[in-house]
Amino acid sequence: MIDIVYADEHIVVCVKPARVLSTDEPGGLPELLRQQLGTQDFRTVHRLDRVVSGLMVVARNAHAASELSRQIREDAFQKEYMAVVHGIPEVGEARLTDLLLRDKARKMTMVTQTPGKDVLPAALRYQVVSGNRQLTRVRIRLETGRTHQIRVQFASRGLPLVGERKYSELNDPCEIALWSSRLGFCHPTTGEHMEFVKEPPQVYPWTEV
Repeated sequence: MIDIVYADEHIVVCVKPARVLSTDEPGGLPELLRQQLGTQDFRTVHRLDRVVSGLMVVARNAHAASELSRQIREDAFQKEYMAVVHGIPEVGEARLTDLLLRDKARKMTMVTQTPGKDVLPAALRYQVVSGNRQLTRVRIRLETGRTHQIRVQFASRGLPLVGERKYSELNDPCEIALWSSRLGFCHPTTGEHMEFVKEPPQVYPWTEV
């Protein structure tokens, strides 16, 4: 069962499980919501990587999808993440900027120093929340939304996310510790500002930091 945080006739805010696609295809989140709620018209307006879990808002009609998409385009849609990384960042709070190259053939993203085709600027801000000598929990706000951005920017600095499989050689016994923890947006019909916060599950490695 999908954890439904909020629902009305225009939107559903829910928790996407790890390994479930955000998009509308067999086994994807919209299909699972249709099975659970019975409505046919679910539309994805933003995505989480397949392996990532946490809060998502899904539109229930064309107007809601269009309005939420507009807010995303105009940077009026707020998203925050929580992550647990291996190691300790050099500073407790910082802005990370990189040029990211997307290798579509390998389905991987890499940091590069050279501008060019398929290279896009990426930026995020993080703040250390807690940690120990091996692991650190960080709060992250994206300024850009590049594919695998959080995972690549931290891994390139020797701080791979716990549970990372694509950008780390460590063999952690868990799903990736990247969680969509907060959404803020205006309701597509009423215009009311809405904010949703959900803490990560109480499992390893979240219980360690």
